[in-house]
Amino acid sequence: LIVITKAQKQNLRKVHTSYSQKTSKKKKEMLRSLQLESGYRIILALRLSSLLIFFSSVLSARGYPSRAHIFIYAVCSQEKYQPNSPFEGNLNSFLSSVVSSFSDVTYNSFAIGNGSSTPQEGNVYGLYQCRGDLHPIDCSKCVGRLVNQIGLVCPYALGASLQLEGCLVRYEHAGDFLGKLDTSLRYKKCSKAATSDVEFFHRRDDVLADLQTANGFRVSSSGIVEGFAQCLGDLSVSDCSSCLADAVGKLKSLCGSAATADVFLGQCYARYWASGYYDESGPF
Repeated sequence: LIVITKAQKQNLRKVHTSYSQKTSKKKKEMLRSLQLESGYRIILALRLSSLLIFFSSVLSARGYPSRAHIFIYAVCSQEKYQPNSPFEGNLNSFLSSVVSSFSDVTYNSFAIGNGSSTPQEGNVYGLYQCRGDLHPIDCSKCVGRLVNQIGLVCPYALGASLQLEGCLVRYEHAGDFLGKLDTSLRYKKCSKAATSDVEFFHRRDDVLADLQTANGFRVSSSGIVEGFAQCLGDLSVSDCSSCLADAVGKLKSLCGSAATADVFLGQCYARYWASGYYDESGPF
């Protein structure tokens, strides 16, 4: 039988009280630490969110580089070439020339096989061009994507045009199309949203009139309406004006009261939109 004296009981109570106080203090310290860590994580998340918003606004301010890869249209000839033919060899030479050139200039044209011992059916005429406001790095990425895709989209085609939001690659075998005016309609898109606002039409017409005078690439805005237009680099000033006049006419006749519209012709294109209408997912 163990007998515990009154003094021993008091000592045990003191030990228990001291242990409870220490344990409670540790719990409070752990809770405070967790609260501080949680607060730090919230602050870090808010800072990261702010940075993402900032970089998103920077990209938007630069124009449309993040949209350069968006597909617009493809035109593939029904005629096909034979594997290992002279045309295939010259086509590969053309694509290699594009790859060698796009890091230096945003437009270039090529005539492969013309005037050589290669049979005429082996001739390849081609070009590439980037949108005028595209940074050279973004231009290189855009054209590189087209070079990799054109054979998949238009396999064994004797002629092909592939247009992304930021760039174009085109080649043909039948005749030299370079520098020759072509206003055939390649692509048009009119937004489903329409407007009857008279002020909008005044602003739109001001923008389109300005774009029509472009020599190469031009951006324009008036009030809530913005737009841009571009001709291929091989067109003369007069042919560029003629092409853009046709594109502007088609924007009005084909898209009517649309709030946003695109028209791509053989050697130029024009676009207008109401401010804020675009997002990063696509044209409209």
